[in-house]
Amino acid sequence: MGDQLSDMDDPVVRQYLVKIIGADGVEILEKLPEGEIVDEVVAEEIEMDINVIRKTLFKLHENRLAGYRRERNPDTGWLTYHWTLYPENLGDRMDLEFERLLDNLKVRLEFEINGVFYICNHKCARFLFDTASETDFICPVCGDELFYQDNEELVDKLSERISEMEYAVRK
Repeated sequence: MGDQLSDMDDPVVRQYLVKIIGADGVEILEKLPEGEIVDEVVAEEIEMDINVIRKTLFKLHENRLAGYRRERNPDTGWLTYHWTLYPENLGDRMDLEFERLLDNLKVRLEFEINGVFYICNHKCARFLFDTASETDFICPVCGDELFYQDNEELVDKLSERISEMEYAVRK
C-alpha cells in the first residue's frame, strides 16, 4: 500500500491501520511495493521477518484490504501466496468502524442513563445498584463502603461525543 495509499499521512487513517495491523504492520505497509507481491520475496527485499509480514497481510485480508491467490509448486507441493492490496476499500472499512463505534457509544450512553452506580473510595470497580445492595453496599474487592456515583458528567460527555459524530456524518 505504500505508494498505493496516499492517505497514509492522514492521522485518522494511520490510527485505523495501527488498530488493525499494529505499528509494525504500518511500517511494513509503508515499505510494500505496488502491484502483486509474494511475501517471501518482499521479506527478503525489505529485510523483515516473513512471519510478521504474513501476519500483517492476513490481518489486511480479514479487513478486506488485501486478497491473495495461491499457487502450488508441482515439484515441491509448496504453496506460494501472491498478494494484492486493496487500498480502495479503506474508506468503506473506516466508515464501518465509525458506525460500529457510534453504535457502541449509544449503547454505553443508554447503559449510563439507565444505571444507578456505586463505587468505593479505592475505585476497585463500579457496581450497579442491584449488585451493590446484594453486598450490603460493601465493596467485594476491598471491603470498604460503596457510595453512590453521580455519572452525569460521563453522560454529558458521551452525549456530546455522539452529537459530534452524528454531525460529522451529516456533513
